[in-house]
Amino acid sequence: MVILGRLDNHVILITGAGSGLGQATAVEAAMVEGSLKQMGGENWEEAGKEFVSVNPMKRFGEPEEVGNLVTFLLSNEATFSNAAVIPIDGGQSYKY
Repeated sequence: MVILGRLDNHVILITGAGSGLGQATAVEAAMVEGSLKQMGGENWEEAGKEFVSVNPMKRFGEPEEVGNLVTFLLSNEATFSNAAVIPIDGGQSYKY
């Protein structure tokens, strides 16, 4: 069983819940391509430039990159991963 929920900018994955051996992992995604535009506001382009300028990878993330991480966490390759918050932000969180 997989439960997928959302809390703020975290995607919460709970697997194995029906067996009583649930694993809970959160994926903390930073700005993904198109997310500022979807949030709207007059200055979304300027805010995007600011984010990219201070991000170690100098770019936005791609939705597929977040999806790839979630796919891995839901696979049988990540069965020992538990109780973790995994940032996917191009290295942005190391600064804080």
